[in-house]
Amino acid sequence: MIPINTNSVVYIPQGSVSKIIADLNKNNNKMSKIDEIVIRFLGYPQAGWINLNSEKLSKIDFLHRVTTAKAALEKITLIPGETTAIFLKDLAKNLNLSEEILVKEYKKQAKYAEGMFYPETYSIPKGIKESFLIELLLSYSQNAFKEASQKIFGTYNEKKWHDYIIIASVIQKEAASNDEMPIVASVIYNRLKIGMKLQMDGTLNYGEYSHIKISPERIRNDDSFYNTYKYEGLPKEAVCNVSLQAIRAAIFPAKTNFLYFMRDKSTGKHIFTTNIKDHNKAVQAQR
Repeated sequence: MIPINTNSVVYIPQGSVSKIIADLNKNNNKMSKIDEIVIRFLGYPQAGWINLNSEKLSKIDFLHRVTTAKAALEKITLIPGETTAIFLKDLAKNLNLSEEILVKEYKKQAKYAEGMFYPETYSIPKGIKESFLIELLLSYSQNAFKEASQKIFGTYNEKKWHDYIIIASVIQKEAASNDEMPIVASVIYNRLKIGMKLQMDGTLNYGEYSHIKISPERIRNDDSFYNTYKYEGLPKEAVCNVSLQAIRAAIFPAKTNFLYFMRDKSTGKHIFTTNIKDHNKAVQAQR
């Protein structure tokens, strides 16, 4: 029997055998009506990920494994505020994948450089290919964002949504809690309105610098568009992947006159102020 070429890991959707055959066909597994009959004879496949342990099988072996095999799953969590560079590094390490190929596939498939992933705990099948994994994560994230946008706006405009993600990413990096997010958002909008530089450390925690403490030297030497100490306005791209809470804060900021905030060492939260005099007093009090 002529071997078929397939991914070593495939996904079986819920539904009838006919639907499963159609889905396998869509993913270039070249199923026929006879194959549908054979699957019915061998036993109904369980929905979920299946590890075939091979990319070249005879048709009968392929059909048998589709009805009997299961894939081992690895749970991977994307935390809100994490950058894609660090997330892909973690995926490569935990799933024994190539970081280089993951980055290459992300650049190839993603429409934007950052903020395309939805923070979530994902169950990833061991043995999945880098290209398929990126496709899976982007597809899930796109659907999650689309659903959220439709609930808020009644429609989904990808460009408009990503513009909010850029603002949300700054909020995500700066806010000490979900409760603070709308207030931090108000500071961002208030500063933008009067042409004041954002001057926020969190915008420099992009890419590989996600967890690096920002120093005065870094502020002086970083010439990227993420440096809101040097350049006016928002960064041209998102800083990180964001939660729906941060996006909602970007869409529905609090109404305040605050222009400044700084972290209170005793509480971990922020002290918000409307003018430089009060801000400097707060800074002195923390020292």
